[in-house]
Amino acid sequence: MFQFGQFVVTRAFMAVITLLTVSFIVFTLMEMVPANCAERYLSYKSFSGAKITAADIAAEEKRLGLDQPYVLRWGKWVGNVFFKGDFGQSCILRVGINQLLGQKFLLSLGICLASLIFAYMIAIPAGIYSASSNNKAVNNFVRFFSYLGLAMPNFLLALMIMLASTILFGDSLTGLFSKEFRDAAWSYERVQDFLSRVWLPVFILGWSATAFALQTVRALMSDENGKLYVTAARARGLSGWPLLWRYPARHALGPIVNSLGFDLNRVFNELPIIALILTLTEAGALLFEALARSNDQQLAGAIIFLLTASIVTVNFLTDILLAIIDPRVWRSIMGGN
Repeated sequence: MFQFGQFVVTRAFMAVITLLTVSFIVFTLMEMVPANCAERYLSYKSFSGAKITAADIAAEEKRLGLDQPYVLRWGKWVGNVFFKGDFGQSCILRVGINQLLGQKFLLSLGICLASLIFAYMIAIPAGIYSASSNNKAVNNFVRFFSYLGLAMPNFLLALMIMLASTILFGDSLTGLFSKEFRDAAWSYERVQDFLSRVWLPVFILGWSATAFALQTVRALMSDENGKLYVTAARARGLSGWPLLWRYPARHALGPIVNSLGFDLNRVFNELPIIALILTLTEAGALLFEALARSNDQQLAGAIIFLLTASIVTVNFLTDILLAIIDPRVWRSIMGGN
């Protein structure tokens, strides 16, 4: 038990180091953008007819602390992020990033996690059954579904569903809320309205995730089913789902659990395009706006860091879960027997 505690502490320390490294990379990328924040902001203002001088730029740089050494500015930024949860101000909009994001990042994260849960709820039992069954019809259907899910882009599926919904019901199902609930305070009715619309981005993002997970589970289970320990278990009289869950599935699902962080990153990468098509007002849409239109690197950096922090947290939790499922994981790392 002491060694398991050491394993948890070691993984937590590595997670913190990873976050610090990522914060340094994100901050460096923010600084590498041509023209600093003061120059970009004043240039943005100049489009409205304001006359900007070199003295104005110098004064703005001093106000923002851009005249300080790079390492000190990174240390202040990362300190505010880690200890205060404060990401500073948007470079262009001059509004607090925390205020801009509000609940939008949590909504985005919730949509991505719900998509993964939806994908695994289908892919794990279907993949296990397909790999262990001799039913050709089932196997062919699983192969067809997984190939279709990987071949059809999510944005095309979104457009097809929107078109069908518009023709049949007169509603394109865009947005996370109806007009009357878009700016309203949270209530039972608003939650109902949210749930009546959020299923669409969850389904679309989970479409390719299901296909990918299905192929992975099926391949891992097929490999485990042919091993000697499974044959020995069958010889002892075990069969059916008790055999599958106790032996091959337990080993086959380890890589699936361990890839949750990767899957979350992959789903979030698809979210901005889906957000653009479905006109979703969440962090994916803000990230697209910050990178492609306003060039607001402070806002984009905050969203990317939050996503990375979410992935690191998920990886930490899945490492602990995997160690609980299979003690060989932490014993091999910590030198236990």
